[in-house]
Amino acid sequence: MKAPNDQRTGLLYGFASYGMWGIVPLFWPLLQPAGAVEILAHRMVWSLAVVGVALLALRHWGWVSELLRHPRKLALTGVAAALVTVNWGVYIWAVNNGAVVEASLGYFINPLVTIAIGVLVLGERLRRTQWAAVGIAVAAVLVLAVGYGRPPWISLVLAFSFALYGLIKKQLGMGGLESLAAETVIMFLPALGYLLWLGSRGESTFTAQGPAHAVLLASAGLVTAIPLICFGAAAIRVPLSTLGLLQYMAPVFQFGLGVLYFHEAMPPARWAGFSLVWVALSILTWDALRTARRSRAQRLEGLEGLPAPLQAPLATPARETA
Repeated sequence: MKAPNDQRTGLLYGFASYGMWGIVPLFWPLLQPAGAVEILAHRMVWSLAVVGVALLALRHWGWVSELLRHPRKLALTGVAAALVTVNWGVYIWAVNNGAVVEASLGYFINPLVTIAIGVLVLGERLRRTQWAAVGIAVAAVLVLAVGYGRPPWISLVLAFSFALYGLIKKQLGMGGLESLAAETVIMFLPALGYLLWLGSRGESTFTAQGPAHAVLLASAGLVTAIPLICFGAAAIRVPLSTLGLLQYMAPVFQFGLGVLYFHEAMPPARWAGFSLVWVALSILTWDALRTARRSRAQRLEGLEGLPAPLQAPLATPARETA
């Protein structure tokens, strides 16, 4: 069981990461005319530069030898790197091709996928209301498939790739900075090779569009690294189901930007599908709050039944978490 202070720190990291992800659709269009693959390659290269500077400043390298001594951890890190690469690439393409709303749907669905993975892989148990929420989400995807005339592939790829990424981060148990450094090392050489190849063909926009464009492409490292470091730090401190609840923040911001700022179309079928997703998330939120109140009441009842000398030391941490 995590200490109360550790869980509180994890929640703060979670709020920071999802808040930053919520407004990131404003950034990717600034990098055009670079294509999605070129932007993705720059994300990989410059993210390693950012985390490398951070590790040099902290002089924190002991984790490298430990990772290399554990082939299973190294393999899982490679899988995490592949999953986050898919997630990054699909999201950049979606934002720069007028699909911010569909991309936001992926992150609305993601908490439900995360909870389902917690059940199937980690053996977490769901209550009836949680099962009902998952069922409503499945119905929402079917409604949206009819509305789009196809399954919402962008949404599904984003939801499943990031849910699996979160699962692997939890199993690795590495700090946010360390895990991101390991992932970007794995991605660095293919990304750099692609950028060099693009430059040799005269198709790179890094130097062709002026210094301001080059700086923006380089800043993709900061935009990528900071929220991912926060997410990695949250994933090892709070339960997977809690991460599912925190994930509401990012898609709410993204959906608002897609409709109000990018003026994407929302025909009735899409409103119906999104409404079902929001109903499912509302049920999950209500159930989580009810369960938290019930657990708190049970803890207090248990304290009342303890002998007086034992009540004070046990009650102190409960007050700290309020």
